[in-house]
Amino acid sequence: MKPKLIIIGATGRMGRRIIALAVESKQFDIIGAVEDRNCPEIGKDAGLPAGIGSINVKISPDFPPKADVVIDFSAPAAFDSTVEYCLKQNCALVSGTTGLSAEQIKKIDEAAKKIPVIQATNMSIGMNLLFELVGQVAAKLGDEYDIEIIEAHHRFKKDSPSGSAMTLAERIAAQTNKKFPDCLDIGRKGKEALRKKGTIGIQAIRLGDTVGEHSIMFGSLGETVTISHSAHSRDTFAAGAIRAAQWLVGKKPARYSMADVLGLK
Repeated sequence: MKPKLIIIGATGRMGRRIIALAVESKQFDIIGAVEDRNCPEIGKDAGLPAGIGSINVKISPDFPPKADVVIDFSAPAAFDSTVEYCLKQNCALVSGTTGLSAEQIKKIDEAAKKIPVIQATNMSIGMNLLFELVGQVAAKLGDEYDIEIIEAHHRFKKDSPSGSAMTLAERIAAQTNKKFPDCLDIGRKGKEALRKKGTIGIQAIRLGDTVGEHSIMFGSLGETVTISHSAHSRDTFAAGAIRAAQWLVGKKPARYSMADVLGLK
């Protein structure tokens, strides 16, 4: 029997692609497509906004019962109800929602004591490999190398810096004994804005329909080392989320990561 799947944020840019790729994978029984009560698509078949025709699942503000796994790419305002549903139904949760508060992150940690959870700022396979590498590179290069993270996303992205940029910075800080987030220098500006030694700079760009680009630059007075990742389409993230959901179903309660899914740990 196929795992029963609910997609939260079903008409968003990511939600539509997750629905399309989940149907294409033939690995799930999609039983729910959840959206905000004020969404104009409420009541329509979820396959229509996804561009794949009818799938006999209506977009609804309500959660259907008995799901095995939920994929959530919605907004922080909707996140609490998603966690509550998963705890009540004892189902797995894959969340790619960014901009979560410290309190909501704490909620995930608590939920992971009762259900299997993957919460990631980026579901891309390549990006998660980068998460594992940047700290190692920073540690090997040492303190004489300045560190700058430059991220670019589409003009509609609400949070800044991106969750992925923050994860990159956090991984670097952990490997270089920097106190996170105190070590961050975000959006440097001013007449006296010289780089402070030991900081991690982050610059955010919002440009047209840019899907997602991240560059990490390590620079000394003699050279620059740059590691970068570019997402060509949202399918990169959607495919990663689907792979995570497949992997997570049936796992014991815990807070897992995409590194677990990809066998990087």
